[in-house]
Amino acid sequence: MAKISLDTFLSRAEELFTLGKYENALTTYGLLLKEYPSHAEAQIGVYLCDIGMESGEEAQALFDYYQIIKSEQEDAGEVMVKILTSLDSDKNEITKLLKPDSDKLEYKDGIGYQEFLQFIEERGDFKRAFEDVMFSTKVILKNKEEYILFITALIEKGQQELALQFLDSIGNAFENDQEIYALYHKLNENAPR
Repeated sequence: MAKISLDTFLSRAEELFTLGKYENALTTYGLLLKEYPSHAEAQIGVYLCDIGMESGEEAQALFDYYQIIKSEQEDAGEVMVKILTSLDSDKNEITKLLKPDSDKLEYKDGIGYQEFLQFIEERGDFKRAFEDVMFSTKVILKNKEEYILFITALIEKGQQELALQFLDSIGNAFENDQEIYALYHKLNENAPR
C-alpha cells in the first residue's frame, strides 16, 4: 500500500473538523496516525475530535487557538498538549465554582463575573485563568457595570484584541454611551506601539 499523503490527509481532516464532522475527522486523523504514529498535529486532532463529540463549541475554540499559535510559536504542539492535558483538571476546578446555590443556579451554562474573578485570584495568572475559562465555559455578565469591569481588566492585562472584539460585539446595545466610548479610548491608549 502506498504511503498516505500527509498534507492531503491533514488538510482533509482539518476541513472535516471545521465543518463539525468530528467522527469523520477522527477517522482521517486515525488513518494519518496509522502511517505516521508520532505526528503531533494528528495526535492533537484526535483529542480535539474527542472533545468535539461532546462539545463542538469548545473543540472549535481550541482548534482555532491552535491554528493561531501554530503560525506564531515553534512549540505550538507542546503548548496545545499542555492545554489539553490540563483541561480536565481545570474543568473540575470550574465545576467546583459552579456548585449550585441560590445565586449560582442562573449560571448553569457559565460562571458569573464574581466567580470569574475568584478563579483568576485562585489561579494567580490572569492570562492562563482567562484562557482556561474561555475554553471550558463562558463568563456571564449581568449588567453594564460588570461588562465595563470585564473589558477594563482585559485591556489592563494586555488582551487588547479580545477587548476590542467584546466591545464591537455589543456596540449597538450601548449606542452613544460615554462609558463605552471611554473603553474604546482606553483601548487606544493601551494599544501596542
